[in-house]
Amino acid sequence: MSVWIAIAATAVGCYLVKLAGLLVPANALERPVVQRLAALLPVALLAALTAQQTFSANGALVLDARVAGVAAAALALVLRAPFLVVIGAAVLVTAGVRAVTG
Repeated sequence: MSVWIAIAATAVGCYLVKLAGLLVPANALERPVVQRLAALLPVALLAALTAQQTFSANGALVLDARVAGVAAAALALVLRAPFLVVIGAAVLVTAGVRAVTG
């Protein structure tokens, strides 16, 4: 039963957050600082999530095949490769390192 309580609480919480967003006055959202923050925040959050998922396991710093995959993806991005090529390079390098080391 506690699972359903958690699901209901999450649904109510999501609704309240959306309602709070609708209640923000329009002039507050039109400020240049707010617009700049809104443009940069998703990129920063995605970068932090990628770093956390790449360099940690069980709360410890880990350098394994994932690091090589992210490095390959970064190199492909620097070379201006298309998105699917970037993903493919990351997958192939990660799989190759795992096959060699494990």
